[in-house]
Amino acid sequence: MNPSTRSASRRQFLKTSSGMALFVGVSGLLPIALSCADRKKIGEQLSKQPLTAWVQLSEDGQLTIYNPAAEMGQGSMTSLPVIFAEEMDADWSMVQVIFSPQESDIYGSEGWGASRKVMLSAGSRVTTGYYSLMRKAGAQARHIILHSAAKLWKVPIGELTTKIGKVVHPEQGLSASYGEIVPFLEVPEILPDFNEKGLKDPADFRLIGKSVARTEIPEKVNGSAQFAIDIRLPNMVYAVLERGAIHGARPALKNKASILAMDGVLKILPMDHAIGIVATTLERALEVKKRLEIDWEHGQTGGFNSKDVFAVYEKHAEKKTKGKVLTEIGNVKKAFRSAAKTYRADFKNDYVYHAQMEPLNAVVQVATDRQSAEVWVGSQQGFDEKLGVPKVLGIPPEAVKINLQYLGGGFGRRSMTDFVTECALLAQEIPGRPVKLLWTREDDLTYGAFRPQTLQRLSASTDAKGNITGLSHSIIGDGGNLVASGIKNNYYDIPNQYAEWKEVSHGIRLKHWRSVGHAPNKYAIECLLDGIALDQGIDPLALRRTLMRNAPRALATLEKAAIMSKWNGPAVEGRAKGLAFLERSGTLSTAVCEISVNRETGKIKVHHFWNALDAGVIVQPDNVRAQMEGGILMGMSSVLKERITIAEGQVQQSNFHDYPLLRMEDIPESIETEMIPSTEHPQGVGESGTPLVACAIANAFLRLTGKALRHLPFTPDRVLEVLNSADREKKYASISHSN
Repeated sequence: MNPSTRSASRRQFLKTSSGMALFVGVSGLLPIALSCADRKKIGEQLSKQPLTAWVQLSEDGQLTIYNPAAEMGQGSMTSLPVIFAEEMDADWSMVQVIFSPQESDIYGSEGWGASRKVMLSAGSRVTTGYYSLMRKAGAQARHIILHSAAKLWKVPIGELTTKIGKVVHPEQGLSASYGEIVPFLEVPEILPDFNEKGLKDPADFRLIGKSVARTEIPEKVNGSAQFAIDIRLPNMVYAVLERGAIHGARPALKNKASILAMDGVLKILPMDHAIGIVATTLERALEVKKRLEIDWEHGQTGGFNSKDVFAVYEKHAEKKTKGKVLTEIGNVKKAFRSAAKTYRADFKNDYVYHAQMEPLNAVVQVATDRQSAEVWVGSQQGFDEKLGVPKVLGIPPEAVKINLQYLGGGFGRRSMTDFVTECALLAQEIPGRPVKLLWTREDDLTYGAFRPQTLQRLSASTDAKGNITGLSHSIIGDGGNLVASGIKNNYYDIPNQYAEWKEVSHGIRLKHWRSVGHAPNKYAIECLLDGIALDQGIDPLALRRTLMRNAPRALATLEKAAIMSKWNGPAVEGRAKGLAFLERSGTLSTAVCEISVNRETGKIKVHHFWNALDAGVIVQPDNVRAQMEGGILMGMSSVLKERITIAEGQVQQSNFHDYPLLRMEDIPESIETEMIPSTEHPQGVGESGTPLVACAIANAFLRLTGKALRHLPFTPDRVLEVLNSADREKKYASISHSN
């Protein structure tokens, strides 16, 4: 392994490898952080033991690697350090991992665009966004150790190599552990700027692609893992908010004086959307919350009824006015004019709640002079790595310290910072004391930020041979990019495609939900394909095989899933299989599920679920498998049970007694995942399982009953309504219109 011929100065290295030099002494204490702008100070410190901004190394050989991403169960606390350790050739048994400081200029990923570095753990972009960066950083750390050993032994660096935490000179028989080099560490004047050619050959990987135990699992098992909700600080006080039953409603508190006179009440803070209460204990704050007397000024959402709005959406779908164009390939109108047959179907989905396990919470302490603040929070981070706190407090970003904690579930909800900025505003009123804000489950559910409700109208055209020549996709609803993802069919050979979004806003709070628009959008697309296949007497797999003829990697997942599920094997009586294909965050996946239906109760039972994926280089195979299993089960929960309904502007659900989730009795007998080997850049996996579920289940139902499920979720009452529909048109022919 040889570094490339490109090189960088020491100053450039300190800047590009994080803009911060981390100096470690023999004790392995926390690093000293130095700005690269302070050249004199850096020069004074370079005589000590510098390494890089990503790793601490002590004389006993212990390494501490920084993880820049949130850890919410997706395994970043292991996957990113594994990438770094691979290139550093570190001894993994000597590695511990801690969260990096929240400084995007230093630890940000370029996975959100080359124009900015961002610390945001969302969109399945953590591994793919940090892969090259962590490899390069690990290689640079290794080079510094090699350089230091070469200087110590007075040998050319080219004669040295490393082997699992040791520097070796094969010819002279010299060997030293990384820890033994610590007192002699020296950053070279010229440091190689490693590119792909200078990094380790993937054939030589000993950590990437292998089973590596998750670093955070032991403490999660023994209970020592610290989530934000576990934080307890001296003199801490507690806060809650009373929000309106209607999103966007503005409060007017009528009994502020009497509330402030109550024992234990420290502060009442009116906000645009809520009344904040700070008290000595959480119990007191919750008790006081019930005694607030508030007049609410209702906004746009007052009178909104989610069940009735689909009629409004249908009217928008019928309008000839053009929406915002999302994709346009070829000439769809021409394809429809010359079609031998056309198809049309509407698909609906209700609002869905994130249902993260750990309730939203944060702790903020504002300094007594109000010029700085410290935050303890479980966050997916964001485009502002200080989570909006500097803006609401009116202080510079460098005056805010973020202490990132483990997350008890994110799913997109914790990429919002509303609960953090609310806490900061309340803490500003109690300077010098830590303030802990908690949202109750009822707070989060009734004042949630949901996956949007939409209606999707899809039309397709086929030629005389049954080939799909055109596809038109119209999305009606609110949310912008929240509803617009997953509409491109780059891996299907459909020459003419058009997709648009027609906005209809109701003022309901909306947010990215795991896989964003892919789940409802791919559900509609994949179900339309199976409807066409059924009408034309074509096997759904054969139809997709034709569509994928120019996409070999996608086709490989289809063929693998067919083999795994024994697609062409004999069917079990009373059961049927359905399949679906998906591209999400660069990962290509095909899934097959096997279901049965209780025709008396309308309950769908998923017996088996198979999926094959191509996600490029797999950093942690066991974790990819776990991510797919978790995503599939979350998808099943949303598809079979979960829905938010709104009547007269108010969310009708309040907790898990009336917002049911998937139970143990509902999970499949088996979930199998196969990963197709690849040397391509790693792609995102965390959101790849969820969108496969709705379409696979609906397509299995179509195959089993000849009838289509076109409204998510597939609750028993909706299933029974479809099963009991006697009109043949409601089976499948309603999507078919011959010319």
